[in-house]
Amino acid sequence: MALMAHAEEGRLVGYTPPAPTPLVPASNPTALAAQLSDAEVGIRDPETPLTRAAELGHFQQSIYRILVHDSEKAATVVAAIPEAIRPIVETNLTATGAITGLSGSRWQDLPAWTIAAPTDADVLITHYKEAEATFGVPWEILAAINLVETRMGRLHGISTADAAGPMQFIPETWQRYGEGDIHDDRDAILAAGRYLSARGAARDLDRALWAYNPSNRYVTAVRGYASLIEEDPLAYRGYYGWEVHYATIRGAIWLPVGYDTDVPIPVSEWCASHVCP
Repeated sequence: MALMAHAEEGRLVGYTPPAPTPLVPASNPTALAAQLSDAEVGIRDPETPLTRAAELGHFQQSIYRILVHDSEKAATVVAAIPEAIRPIVETNLTATGAITGLSGSRWQDLPAWTIAAPTDADVLITHYKEAEATFGVPWEILAAINLVETRMGRLHGISTADAAGPMQFIPETWQRYGEGDIHDDRDAILAAGRYLSARGAARDLDRALWAYNPSNRYVTAVRGYASLIEEDPLAYRGYYGWEVHYATIRGAIWLPVGYDTDVPIPVSEWCASHVCP
């Protein structure tokens, strides 16, 4: 069955989301800690195929989303994590909490977006490293921005701030720092490197990141994810599997690859025929 549904009057027709990942977070905190530890280790195991690492990444993401909304469970889970893994979990939890808290709105409609499969992971890394070589911005920072902004380019659509493309540039900023196509991965990643360099990333990276998105939470999130990729580049494979979840009045709704609509969809209408929180 084709992933992309055809549109009728701007709405999804005949669309059935893919089956949820078979990895289901445990309700028991001790079991959840074991699952999270296994996922973090598996992602970093060079013997784990990329497809499996990405699957573990989405599972990892789903667990962190649970924990950032349940501080009591999070404390219990962190305490049960093996000491060797605990700093990784704490950093991911802090970064995810920061970026989750950045979105204060809970929308009544799902967005007029298309969610598509990201460009090959190795190709994206090539673009990040080209931007690093050209502008001096660490490739891990660019990867973390790509993760936070559009989940490695899965999200195709205009944001509430009128930003577009895989690195989410507003039109005025793109006119000044962009070259080529705002929707092209390489062009957008190079533009992000160019922008951060111009904003003084070599002298004060945090200040440059704040200029990219003026929020301390944003800086915390990008820095946190980037630090884990720098510590072990294999961590990137897990983040490559993170999916688009949209904050709504019904909770965060997963918009999987294949979601495609040109007008907003009321959450109540979507939830009448789809699994919702």
